[in-house]
Amino acid sequence: MSIFLQLLANGLLLGGAYAIISISLTLIFGVVRVVNFAHGELLMVGLYATWFIASHTGMHPYATVVPVALLLLVIGAAMQRFIIQPLLSAEPHIQIFATVGVSTALLNLALMIFGADVRSVQPSFGADAFQLGPISIVTGQLITFVVALLVALGVYLFLQHTFTGRGFRALAQNRAAAALMGVNVNKAYILVFALGTSLLGLASGLLAVQYPVFPTVGQYFVLTAFVVVVLGGLGSLPGAVVGSLFIGLIDSFAGFYVGSDLKEVVYFVIFLVILTVRPTGLFGLGRGSE
Repeated sequence: MSIFLQLLANGLLLGGAYAIISISLTLIFGVVRVVNFAHGELLMVGLYATWFIASHTGMHPYATVVPVALLLLVIGAAMQRFIIQPLLSAEPHIQIFATVGVSTALLNLALMIFGADVRSVQPSFGADAFQLGPISIVTGQLITFVVALLVALGVYLFLQHTFTGRGFRALAQNRAAAALMGVNVNKAYILVFALGTSLLGLASGLLAVQYPVFPTVGQYFVLTAFVVVVLGGLGSLPGAVVGSLFIGLIDSFAGFYVGSDLKEVVYFVIFLVILTVRPTGLFGLGRGSE
């Protein structure tokens, strides 16, 4: 029973790490309608920025969240303004090629600057564990989980109860109608893309305590985040949270009972089965939702 509880806790806490990345990904797709294949490399930029600040100033990675989030906010705004926005009227595959190009450029830039070496910070807090009955919990994972829930709640309240958030929801439903109702489409797209990427800065500060950084680190998290977002329903905030916890649980239990080398196979099989039954994902709105 203690093993079951430990795996349950591990899965939920791992899901919290996936949730922040998935929320940022689904926020961008839900409003801008662009599948950002550079999302993982933007997370990698955030992790390198966190490592650089922490290792050169002695700051704890949690204290770097604000400057790194601001850095990612500026990068996201620039990417939307100068790369995505000129292609909004182009075919979707052109936009995908553009984000793949940004991904490749960032990955090779990281290899040129930092090489392929694995780098990590040595935090004074966050990597330790404590006992809660029969369960061992890593402090950093618990903090990430709590922050992920607060981020999900904050984004939900922002979208539901602010003028800007309602503008984002209008854009997500129908771009032309939102423009006719007075929403500045281009400015709103820049803002939502910047907010989405700034969440990666928050995730970077939290994840740097638990994970090392290397040029391809973002692909590990974002490949799973893409599975979560599609599984939960593209553009669905509740779907991103529930999907993250679901994939975290599958990762934890499959890693123990099936094997760490095959756990990805397990949740990809479950992912395909669910999409076969419900192609729009668990919380997808189906055709005509835009």
